[in-house]
This record gives sequence, C-alpha cells and structure tokens, in this order.
Amino acid sequence: MSSTARTVGRAVRLSGPPTVVFAAFIGLWLLLSHVVLDADKRFLLPPPTDVVRVGILDGENLREVLDGLWSTTRVALVGLGLAGGSGVALAVLMSQRRWIERSLYPYAVALQTIPILALVPLIGFWFGFEFRSRVLVCVLIAVFPMITNTLFGIQSVDPELRQLFVLHGAGPLTRLRKLELPAALPSVFTALRTSAGLSVVGAIVGDFFFRQGEPGIGRLIDLYRARLQSEQLLTAIVLSSLLGLVVFWGFGLLARVVVGGWHQSAGGRGAG
Repeated sequence: MSSTARTVGRAVRLSGPPTVVFAAFIGLWLLLSHVVLDADKRFLLPPPTDVVRVGILDGENLREVLDGLWSTTRVALVGLGLAGGSGVALAVLMSQRRWIERSLYPYAVALQTIPILALVPLIGFWFGFEFRSRVLVCVLIAVFPMITNTLFGIQSVDPELRQLFVLHGAGPLTRLRKLELPAALPSVFTALRTSAGLSVVGAIVGDFFFRQGEPGIGRLIDLYRARLQSEQLLTAIVLSSLLGLVVFWGFGLLARVVVGGWHQSAGGRGAG
C-alpha cells in the first residue's frame, strides 16, 4: 500500500467516527426543531440553519459574541497559567516530605469539594467584580487536577532510578530537576488538558456572576437567555465549547512536542 493510501486511510479512520456522530447530532437537532416542536415553540430550539444565519452570518451579532469570547479566553488563559504554576509548585512541595503532603493535601481536597457557586459571591465581595475575581474563580476550579496529577507523576518515579541517583550523590534538587520532574511531564500535561477545560468553565461562571468590567461570553449567554434570543444563545454556547476543545487539543499537541515519542500519553490516542 502506498504512503498516500495509508495517509488517506488514517485520515478516514480518525475523522470518520466524529463526522458520523456530528451528522447524527445535526439530524437529531433538525428532527427536534421541525418535527417535535410546534412552529410557535420553535424559538426554544431553532434549527441549525437559523443559528448559522443569525448568530454567525450576521456580522454585528458575530462580532458581539467574538468580543465576549475573547474576554473569556483571556480570563481562562491567565487563570490556567496561575493554576498550573501554583499546582505544580504545591505538588513539588508535597512530594519532598510526607508530613507536608499530609498537612496540605486534605485542604486541596476540601477546596475541590466546596461548591464554587457558593464561593463566587464571597470572592466578589472580597476582591471586587472584575478581571481578577474571574481569574480567581478559574484558579479555584482548575488547580486541583494540577496538584493531584503532578504529585502522582513525581511519586510514580521508579524507586530503583531514584536510588541510583542517591547512590551517585545527587541531592534532592538534582533528583527533582533531572529525574522526577521529567518523569512527571506526561502527568503534568494530562493535568493541563483537564484544567484547560475547567478554566474555561470557571471563566464563564465568573462572567455570568460578575457583571462589572468587560463583558465575557457568560454575561452574553445570560443576556441572550433573558431576551429569548435563542440563535445568539446557541451560537455563544457552541463557540464556548469550541474554545474548550481548542485549548484541550492545543495542550495535547504541546504534549507531543515536549514529551515526544518516549511516553504513550504523547501518542495519537492520548493527545486527542
């Protein structure tokens, strides 16, 4: 089989199943809009053609949604960066001494279990209702996977390799820099991909509740809901989902570049 045929076959295998699912989803959407719903209730779920016509082909509507999406993207990326840095730092700290892990890890779990919607009003009262509060919501939602996955990666280093470093006189910092952190990279990128989606959710939640400063996609979603502008509402929801997918796939690609071919998590299936 020629290389071209193999390339085409691989592309079909990768894109075929998602395309079939997407076509089935659009077909179900059309069925619900045109058959299940009466004409006077079709505004509850307008057909995809109307969503494209009103939400995307209308330049003014599309510009409004894209502006809100850009605001949310900046919040999500800043929050993800802070969550990634602080999560890795805490995981490294906990990996150095067992008593540090026992002291800090329960509070990380408790932070994850607190309903974020219960904290959002307090965050607004304490830090205001603008950019930094929205970023903080992202950090609170996205930091836990960074801590747990990085800590797991560091603690999963082969004990024989760690003992070999000790026998050669390597100190804790040398072991961390040359052995533990490189070995933990696949887990770190897995955490980044998980936290990337969570940071987008956190940014939208922050936009939804904090109504000062530059409006994000969350505030637009609430506005479209109140006005019963279903086409714009669905456009905003779809573009928000695409943002999460792009960030997720972006870190999958970055994992391939950084980790390379030496670990299975950088392979085709692991990278999404």
